[in-house]
Amino acid sequence: MPPKVIPQLKKILYATDLSKNARYAFGYAMSLANKYGAGITMLHVLEDKQTFADALVVAALGDEKWKELRNDNEAKVMGSLKERLQDFCNEADSVLPECTFIVEETLVKIGDPVEEILNEARGKDYDLVVVGAHGHGVIADAMIGSVSRRVLRRCKKPVLVVRLPPEA
Repeated sequence: MPPKVIPQLKKILYATDLSKNARYAFGYAMSLANKYGAGITMLHVLEDKQTFADALVVAALGDEKWKELRNDNEAKVMGSLKERLQDFCNEADSVLPECTFIVEETLVKIGDPVEEILNEARGKDYDLVVVGAHGHGVIADAMIGSVSRRVLRRCKKPVLVVRLPPEA
């Protein structure tokens, strides 16, 4: 069977940190989804960082009470982030009402951003992963962000890394 010459884009995973650069990258995801009639899954990952402060709180409140408080707060934060993602999507839709792309799913996960993006990409039949690139400091023009770089290097699916233009 000959290889596909022109890939069919039906499902796009768009990973966002809700930054200015991520908003710019979303424009590319929307444009591709609109052109190919693809659905978009939006993914935001909250980095889970256990700290020394957690250990102090556990010592003061006890493990069960801390888990209960943490779970309540996580649920509130996840709900708030899903609302922000929906607002983000609605804002894009109002700017480009002619686009007919569909946001099929909005996901918020807790963990290591690279691992969560890779797990999501691996677990479903996405045709493309879209991420924004961040450069920091003096070497901003020479390097892409560490998350996007590691996703690009390790992902088995095609990855589109979108840089913020210099004038932005």
